[in-house]
Amino acid sequence: MEFKFNKDANEDFLTNKKIAIIVGYFYQEIGDKLLAGAYNILEKYGFDKNNVNVFYLPGAFEIPLMAKKLAKIGSYDGIVTLGAVINGETPHFDFVCNECARGVADVSYQYEIPTTFGVLTTSNMEQTIGRAGGYKGNKGEEAAMAMVEMLYLLGKTH
Repeated sequence: MEFKFNKDANEDFLTNKKIAIIVGYFYQEIGDKLLAGAYNILEKYGFDKNNVNVFYLPGAFEIPLMAKKLAKIGSYDGIVTLGAVINGETPHFDFVCNECARGVADVSYQYEIPTTFGVLTTSNMEQTIGRAGGYKGNKGEEAAMAMVEMLYLLGKTH
């Protein structure tokens, strides 16, 4: 037996699902574009606006703590994390990216809630803009889609 989310036949999949979106808002314009992309996917699968909560955080480093808190309270079926970290002149970039990615993954593993990583980790602003609705698409859409698909697939394992 095969399990795969049918992207063309699940327009009401999210109707009764409670979703949290966490946005690291250090780069506000990028966060807004990623969030718009995530909403595009949620709309495609029938989300109820009353069942989606958006949390705006100072930056990417804080995302795992909020994701853990939201997963721990058990009110959400899925969590999408969004934001951007742009490489600068110091190793700060490496520390923030590594801890953010590890922390988000840990939340998924510990709480078995689809918690997806839509945090851009780029070398410069051009790459960031390209991945927030530009020439490389919108990674907010991709993170939301990954959450939808994992929510579906995890539901098939019970």
